[in-house]
Amino acid sequence: MLWRHGRTAWNDEDRFQGHTDVPLDDVGRAQVQHAAAVLCGLPPDVLAASDLSRAADTAAALAQLTGQRVVLDARLRETHGGAWEGLRASEIRAADGPAYRAWREGADVAAGGAESRSMVGARATAAIDELLVDVPPAGVLVVATHGGTARAVLGCLLELPVLQWRVLGGLSNACWSVLEEVASGWRLAEHNAGSLPTLVVGDDR
Repeated sequence: MLWRHGRTAWNDEDRFQGHTDVPLDDVGRAQVQHAAAVLCGLPPDVLAASDLSRAADTAAALAQLTGQRVVLDARLRETHGGAWEGLRASEIRAADGPAYRAWREGADVAAGGAESRSMVGARATAAIDELLVDVPPAGVLVVATHGGTARAVLGCLLELPVLQWRVLGGLSNACWSVLEEVASGWRLAEHNAGSLPTLVVGDDR
């Protein structure tokens, strides 16, 4: 399960956060408390998070309810936005229009001259592969991360070409996507969800 962090002031202001360590705001803290109360019904076998405080504090809300340790990993951070970090979308368009348009259209360009989508996917999936070693069969891994990183992981695990990653809608703050490992590989069971998965009648398991 890929769980996006709760809201921050920069989310509310439409600023590119990237590696900048912006904390949850009051709305974000309330969001993650609500989400954690749902997710503790799983509960996860392994709980991990980006080391940026907005994701680490999101995971901590679930850890408080389950008693689990949170594994922090910098490879689960958001896309490094370089020169774009801290800027509103309108400011990025004005300063770096062609590159920003290409990036928004799904091209594998370096955001703000720093990091591309494929680079994010490679580092984050490497971290997840290592975390999965400690997850028992039919167990649950919950990863508190960031919107761009979650999309990159989904794209990689579902084996989509980078230009097709944009078909996956963004995750709302404190919502999650559920991936299931089946005989043929990974598949997307739920996306941008706020409730626990339920059995699908007639599924092709």
